[in-house]
Amino acid sequence: MNNKTVVITGTSRGIGFELVQCFAKAGHHVLALSRNDMPVKNLKLENVTALPFDLCKTTDYQKIEQFIKRQWTQVDILINNAGALLNKPFSETNSQEFERVYKTNVFGVAELTRVVLPFMKKESHVVTISSMGGVQGSMKFPGLAAYSSSKAAVITLTELLAEEYKQTGPSFNVLALGAVQTEMLEEAFPGYKASLSALEMAQYIFDFSLHGNKYYNGKLLQVSNSTP
Repeated sequence: MNNKTVVITGTSRGIGFELVQCFAKAGHHVLALSRNDMPVKNLKLENVTALPFDLCKTTDYQKIEQFIKRQWTQVDILINNAGALLNKPFSETNSQEFERVYKTNVFGVAELTRVVLPFMKKESHVVTISSMGGVQGSMKFPGLAAYSSSKAAVITLTELLAEEYKQTGPSFNVLALGAVQTEMLEEAFPGYKASLSALEMAQYIFDFSLHGNKYYNGKLLQVSNSTP
């Protein structure tokens, strides 16, 4: 397997943290992006660069573009994994809180994808992590209006980008995850115990990112064995 260049967001904990290690152990080059870059830096992994990055800060995108230009010239895989969660009754949620969730989960995904796209080839793959809560017709939960609706938005965004770039590539797919035992799950559903660990889900996403674009483009895949 040829070594790939991989950009991953939300790498300070949970699935993103495990994803960095999966790709690094397989010999791929990883750019790990998170507001807190120390957890990945402390791993001291070969072929991994960890940079502090905030999806809500427009100036942060410039340093990502410069890194790719100087260090890689091309990106094979982009995994939009970072997400902001708000678990709060809708009537108590103000516009700033709603906007903060969308800035990370929707606008951030769109902007980072736009910045990275010029460095991607037809065979490259953009994988965006959504949630079962964003899937039309799925079970919904009170308190997650901002989060789940933002995750629905990136599903449609993925479908639109796949159509827009279907002649030139790259491929775009979105994974709607069910319950995974992470810090974010505990914040959304305190006390709930999922049957899948962050590492188990990371291993699935790792394999899908490398090979899924051979079979899918513009598709939503529901990766869930439970509710929520």
